[in-house]
Amino acid sequence: MPEKILLVTVDRLPAWILPAWGATWVAAPTLDALAARGIVFDRLLTPALDPRTMARDLLGHGETSLLAASGDSAAVISDQQAIVDAVEPPASVAVTIVAPTLPAAPAADEAATNLGRLYDAATKIRVDKQPGFIWVHAGSLGTAWDAPDELRATYLDPDDPPPPAGCGVPNMPVDAATDPDLLVALRHVFAAQVTLLDRCLATLVEAGDGSDLICVVGLRGMPLGLHDWIGGEGDGPEPRLPYGESIHVPAILVDPAGRMAGQRFGGLATPADLGATLRELASGNAPEATADEPSCGHSLAGLLVNWQAPPRERVIVRGAAGDAVVTPAWHSIVARSAVAGEETLLFAKPDDFFEQANVANRCRDVAAELAAMLAGK
Repeated sequence: MPEKILLVTVDRLPAWILPAWGATWVAAPTLDALAARGIVFDRLLTPALDPRTMARDLLGHGETSLLAASGDSAAVISDQQAIVDAVEPPASVAVTIVAPTLPAAPAADEAATNLGRLYDAATKIRVDKQPGFIWVHAGSLGTAWDAPDELRATYLDPDDPPPPAGCGVPNMPVDAATDPDLLVALRHVFAAQVTLLDRCLATLVEAGDGSDLICVVGLRGMPLGLHDWIGGEGDGPEPRLPYGESIHVPAILVDPAGRMAGQRFGGLATPADLGATLRELASGNAPEATADEPSCGHSLAGLLVNWQAPPRERVIVRGAAGDAVVTPAWHSIVARSAVAGEETLLFAKPDDFFEQANVANRCRDVAAELAAMLAGK
């Protein structure tokens, strides 16, 4: 069993923006190093587009949560009070909130950014108090893109347009009239923010003595113009369709004993499965078998022993604008519209990574079968 657990969650962090998932143009050496030391979960999917739900699935809530199991040796550092409230930490757990701000201009240095302040506070608590279980949650990727200009400039080529002024997170539709240069610039700004996150995470990770089990996981992705929208829409449920850019999130599990370092798990999994895994690793006892529901986790701790763990056959995602079912071979979305009614979309996996080629009309039987699955038939 690990002596300590460091759990890092990040809202609005899609898997596709990280080099470990294919975005080699983005610099994230800390996450790369963690991926080399641990297990990378290639297909972790969020069954809901509300980060509060995902936090509860991952940590549990109230007296049955991972925090409660750690008692007064647990600590929480977050920049989103709503996420902490969703988990309902017991009164014995020390909670530190580092409220984010929306500055008028990029920060002068990394320490002055929202992520810099959050991770600085977390690092001090980790060093000074040495909690047995520490949960650090960052939500400011959806609040402000305040990385310093120097960091933004690393993603600009000489012919690229300058990034938009200010630090506000975009929230806008993308259509034929949208300037493609603007989309490129915004993606570069977001990439700079991801690199900032990685640098801030480095200080927190390096503050440990190597005995910690480390788990880094995203709670929700970020639409970046691939499907008619760019940007986040507040801290609540995401009203966009459940495409991969919103529901496919990164997850890395690093065992302090170095078991299965550098391996990749390609099976379908959810944050609840990671939560069940952490519970087993923390207690040494396998959790009881649960129903095949997204919020009921299936422990994947067997991966660290003999690489035996049951992947999910499917993950069902419920959203305000439509639902999705993802299997190893398909990603199907049933979109709902007051004007157009229901429309079924179908994308082949893993070839169509960004869900760009709708093949519902070519694979009608598959589309109908998956739509019926979503309808509970």
